[in-house]
Amino acid sequence: MSDDGVGVRVVQRLASQHVYPPGVTVLDGGTLGLDLLPFLEGLERLLIIDAMETGGTPGTIARLTGDEIPVAFETRLSPHQMGLKDLLAVSLLQGNTPPDMVLLGIQPETIRMGVDLSPAVANRLETLVEMSLQELKNWGIVPQPATTSSL
Repeated sequence: MSDDGVGVRVVQRLASQHVYPPGVTVLDGGTLGLDLLPFLEGLERLLIIDAMETGGTPGTIARLTGDEIPVAFETRLSPHQMGLKDLLAVSLLQGNTPPDMVLLGIQPETIRMGVDLSPAVANRLETLVEMSLQELKNWGIVPQPATTSSL
């Protein structure tokens, strides 16, 4: 759904351009919803990248942490976000919520059917990738650039 696919694009870049230390998983959760519960068990940190209603102009990026994250999904942009909200709620009930969570959300311009990002969001894609890498660095995780032999 056009800009709603921004998280997938960021994950694709992160996965293809870097090699991560053991214990780090780069995962496109897409529309998996509650099927992601097993992936949350035992996590210390969780970074989520998604389209999100920021209240700003298209392409505006917001960084939310901890308890701010479920509230961000009160205004749903697409059907998959209900799955994410449910996932976080069930994870909390099960006691599996990662103690350190960060959401990098970007205001979409459009969420109509389609695979292309709007110019406002596409122009911020590299910024989201860099912000994601900075979050990992803040956690002491420094991925190495991928080489042709590691791909």
